[in-house]
Amino acid sequence: MIARIKGKLIEKNDNYILLDINGISYEIFLPQAVMQRIEENTDEDGSINLITYHYFQVEPSKSIPILIGFLNEVEKEFFQAFISVSGIGPRAALKAINKPISLIAKAIDEGDMNFLRTLPGIGQQKARDIIAKLQNKVGKFGLIQDASSKAPSIGSNDIIEEALDVLTQLQYKKSEAMNMIRKAMEQAAGIQSTEELLNEVYKQKKIK
Repeated sequence: MIARIKGKLIEKNDNYILLDINGISYEIFLPQAVMQRIEENTDEDGSINLITYHYFQVEPSKSIPILIGFLNEVEKEFFQAFISVSGIGPRAALKAINKPISLIAKAIDEGDMNFLRTLPGIGQQKARDIIAKLQNKVGKFGLIQDASSKAPSIGSNDIIEEALDVLTQLQYKKSEAMNMIRKAMEQAAGIQSTEELLNEVYKQKKIK
């Protein structure tokens, strides 16, 4: 089994990359949570070192070897925990993990079904199964520093305070309003204004 791979990044697609190793190109699939950080972890010469999960996708009359890549062992460990949930295989997990692992782990730990249902392929029943299987077992994954881009980078305190003021004027309790704001900020990257934040709060409320 291939556990680790290092090569030169020669092609990047929506859900996989190609690594060149001594003239041989390897196709490696990446969860979006990993893909979004691949360039910042690539060396100056274009090489990258990945931890891999290697399995065989069995189909009628053939068995296809699949490599799924991660930047570190902790990310791979989370993936393995995720696929331990009944009904979630490697392909489903690869698709579902499209937000920072730290945020997904936090949602599992808090039993936040609304957040989990925003993950591709995760409906209400699967969200419930994930929480039942993994709640109180994924705390360390919430410590992964992979979610910095999720918070507004300009005037974040002012934006939060203004949004909170608007929501409390609309008769929401302060604790409820802060929870709504937190979830909205986790969902949308690069929020730059109070209007954008409130629009995201409204969108999340409609999902419930």
